[in-house]
Amino acid sequence: MLNHQLDLVYSALSDGSRRTMVDRLSRGPATVKQLAEPLTMSLPAVLQHLRVLEESGLVRSEKVGRVRTCRLEPAALQQAEQWIADRRAGWVARLDRLEAFLEEDQ
Repeated sequence: MLNHQLDLVYSALSDGSRRTMVDRLSRGPATVKQLAEPLTMSLPAVLQHLRVLEESGLVRSEKVGRVRTCRLEPAALQQAEQWIADRRAGWVARLDRLEAFLEEDQ
């Protein structure tokens, strides 16, 4: 399940417009209109991008009256961050071993 969720998160973040939306939401909740303002696309296209972000778990939205407000879901980003951190730890360990080997060889 975790790998599938990570696939959804990284797929959602692979698009520049969605990254722009996530960046905006990292500063706090925003309406769909506010998220659409800096983008050069139609409102229906913005809604499609938001659907991808919601399906990935990165964004949650709620509608009150006619206004839909979106919020970032930090847990999804934390899972992606943890996955990268785990890989980085392995890379650092390998590089440390390589460094020790090269120092021995000299």
